[in-house]
Amino acid sequence: MSKAEKTKQFIIEKTASLFNTKGYTSTSLSDITEATGLTKGSIYGNFENKDEVALAVYKYNSSLLGKSMSRSLGDEFPTTIDKLNAFVNFYRKSWKMVFETGGCPLMNAATEADDKFPTLKKQVTKSFEGWIKNISEVIIQGQKNGEIHENINADEFGSLFIMLVEGGILLSKTTGDEKYLNLALDRILLIIDKELKHLPS
Repeated sequence: MSKAEKTKQFIIEKTASLFNTKGYTSTSLSDITEATGLTKGSIYGNFENKDEVALAVYKYNSSLLGKSMSRSLGDEFPTTIDKLNAFVNFYRKSWKMVFETGGCPLMNAATEADDKFPTLKKQVTKSFEGWIKNISEVIIQGQKNGEIHENINADEFGSLFIMLVEGGILLSKTTGDEKYLNLALDRILLIIDKELKHLPS
């Protein structure tokens, strides 16, 4: 990694929590210089403008969460049902960490990603589509190996799981009460058990 790349990464990591907590549009250049200890000239020497910093930070924040979620759906868990349960357990165990760093980066950015920041909106859309695809691919694999009912629509359930998780996070983060996220996660477990799981005949 070159010196310029190291400086860019330093700026991204030092401002990751700041952008996610204060907002991608509300964070000012002064906030960035204060968080990093660098001058405005140094920031602009590495990024064209504040929006470029915000976009790089969003990609960093979403990738961290995405990597953690992907581990839940990975080879560590041998069956499809194990993977889906691990996905639920990840949020059950990690909600405090997520909330302490400002909440879900996808949701936070989504609320700001309107027509004023189309590049961010495009990136958030890509992130959500990627998450849904990851879950639906696991469900499809489960259909192939006989764990999941073959007549269900994997994309619909992948979308539903993300909607439930994000809605639970929104209510719990807003109210300060984890029960809403737990309700959403309990509902996903019920769906896995009652609607997805293929019981041997």
